[in-house]
Amino acid sequence: MSSSNFVDYVKLNLRSGKGGAGSTHLLRTRGNAKGGPDGGDGGRGGHIILKGNAQLWTLLHLKYTKHIKAGDGGAGGNNRRSGAFGEDVIIEVPLGTIAKDPETMEQEAEITRDGETVIILPGGRGGLGNDNFKSPTNRTPRYAQPGEPGQEVWKILELKILADVGLVGFPNAGKSTLLSVVSAAKPEIADYPFTTLRPNLGIVAYRDDLSFVMADIPGIIEGASEGRGLGLRFLRHIERNSVLLFMVPATSANIRKDYNILLNELGQFNPELTDKARILAITKCDTLDSDGLKKLKKRKLPDLPVVFISSLSGLGISELKDEIWSALHGS
Repeated sequence: MSSSNFVDYVKLNLRSGKGGAGSTHLLRTRGNAKGGPDGGDGGRGGHIILKGNAQLWTLLHLKYTKHIKAGDGGAGGNNRRSGAFGEDVIIEVPLGTIAKDPETMEQEAEITRDGETVIILPGGRGGLGNDNFKSPTNRTPRYAQPGEPGQEVWKILELKILADVGLVGFPNAGKSTLLSVVSAAKPEIADYPFTTLRPNLGIVAYRDDLSFVMADIPGIIEGASEGRGLGLRFLRHIERNSVLLFMVPATSANIRKDYNILLNELGQFNPELTDKARILAITKCDTLDSDGLKKLKKRKLPDLPVVFISSLSGLGISELKDEIWSALHGS
């Protein structure tokens, strides 16, 4: 996915339809010049609806659509005929999309399944026609209800990527290179920090035609949970990953310290992230000779599954896939 085509945040002005007015019609025929009330109800205004679409991976199609308006309900008619419903507007979004109030930032809706629908802004109810107000003491009511007005609000749509595995590491830790090796994804790769400016997704083939989805998240720096660097904006994507793959290069002066910094940033952003299954991949092991690799394996490392890999030479890649699959499926 091209970085320029990945959009994970949009702010939209939504306007639901107003309800149609009820009718005040009185029955008048050649044989009945003073018939009773027969005004029908107004139709409800159109809803604004979110709908999950598994074929979408970004909110790009909404980037330049700032104003969305549903149709108004029709007025009630004679002979108790109800007005037509206003036309609903269905906004198709990728799975993992949430809707928020821009002022309170409270989450109001979440789409996680293909075809799932949520009414994000209901249309106004249609007014009751005068037929509803007749009574023994008022047999010819000459009034009806107006329709309810529609609502106009701003909403924020945010995409949190739905991936099985999220790659967590400092800039230039080898995350993009790994993704390019184990999947068909083509992220931008270069030997400098912050090459990745947008999350990248890749489908990783496993044994017997099995697969899982891996997400390369832009690099985290110390202080990302407080707004430093690029990490804060993208930390939300990690919230939906089942397994977190921490990546620290073999050239790190203190692997344990680097891992703890990464884990602390996730915990500061959302404490629940520290409860997820975690694996540590020591990357760029091709930079070490055999003696250096042996010494590295004897170092005191964090207490979690550790795999030594090289995306360039292929060292440990099969073992890493096995470890990920085991973490995903508890086998």
